[in-house]
Amino acid sequence: MLANYHSHTVRCNHASGTEREYIEAAITAGFKIYGVSDHVPQPYPDDYESHIRMKMSEVENYTSTLVKLRDEYKDDIQILIGYEVEYTHKYFDKLLKHLRQFPLDYIIQGQHFAPDEITGFYSGAMTDEEQHLIDYAALTIEGMQTGYFSYLAHPDLINYVGDDNVFQMHMRPVIQTAIDMNIPLEVNMLGFATGRNYPCDRFFSLASKMGAKFVIGCDAHAPKDVMQPESLPGFVDFLNRNNIEYGDNVIELRPV
Repeated sequence: MLANYHSHTVRCNHASGTEREYIEAAITAGFKIYGVSDHVPQPYPDDYESHIRMKMSEVENYTSTLVKLRDEYKDDIQILIGYEVEYTHKYFDKLLKHLRQFPLDYIIQGQHFAPDEITGFYSGAMTDEEQHLIDYAALTIEGMQTGYFSYLAHPDLINYVGDDNVFQMHMRPVIQTAIDMNIPLEVNMLGFATGRNYPCDRFFSLASKMGAKFVIGCDAHAPKDVMQPESLPGFVDFLNRNNIEYGDNVIELRPV
């Protein structure tokens, strides 16, 4: 792979390593394009504090740090400035207005909560409630349809432990929307490396049969996570089993 677009920083409060360490790890691993897409801050009410994302006030420092590093390493690697964004009804428009004030190359969609972090459920929590699956799929589809997201991160994050047929029935429209809008679906390396419920065969076998496009995401939360697919034991087997080809992993980024 030449490109990775999914990477975090210490600002999200659950990652380690400096931006410089990630960039140098990417160069060592042979990447030519490295996108930093930390968990986006949200314009939440003042009385709510998220512990899994930077604050709105940190955006300026986040982007200025990356601008300086982008210039410093310009002869070695292309650095892109992005965010992993939660699409929400309440906060999305206000969020984009704030982010656009600073350097920004792209955003990727990562639906960890539905309908949002304050009032909703965490998508990665084990559930057998079909309504959770329905709500996750509907919000994800609505987010993709805004046209702002360059790809959909860990599309199978929803940890539905019910019947596979029910899971695929509700995820099929998510996949079809991605196909219709030419949005790649991410095969998440961190989820595979840590034995999470994603990436899963029941989603990617279906997505592959339907003709979806794919992108590989390191989802790096530490410099050691910045690696090529063949460096992660069993991951290439997963890709082959689901007929997923990744090539140089370079995708077209959408303007925000």
